[in-house]
Amino acid sequence: MTENKPKILIVDDEQPILEALTIRLEANGYEVITAIDGADGLSKARLEKPDLIVLDVMLPKMNGYKVSRMLKFDENYQHIPIIMLTAKIQSVDMEQGKEAGADVYLTKPFQADELLKHIKDLLAKKA
Repeated sequence: MTENKPKILIVDDEQPILEALTIRLEANGYEVITAIDGADGLSKARLEKPDLIVLDVMLPKMNGYKVSRMLKFDENYQHIPIIMLTAKIQSVDMEQGKEAGADVYLTKPFQADELLKHIKDLLAKKA
């Protein structure tokens, strides 16, 4: 019998961040799917229906705010928690993230332990 691991979609256009997060999350027992631009992230979110999404803001093709908004205003996907992980640190950016439906807004550079705690907390709330 296979263990049912929570599935996390990471959307980030920086390959080193994608790789580091994938390794860290898989080591903590999560199944990881990745996308390198907003449009791909949105289609993978709809196709895979992950348990949680870690989403960058500054992405090619479609920014993270728009991806989040499109998912949060669709009743099929609005239940999926979104953690925005971005270099945009102004309070106006954080406000925009919250308005777009982000459950948590973390700025880069970030602490991996803090990200893991948020993931655990959001998944526990969903369960």
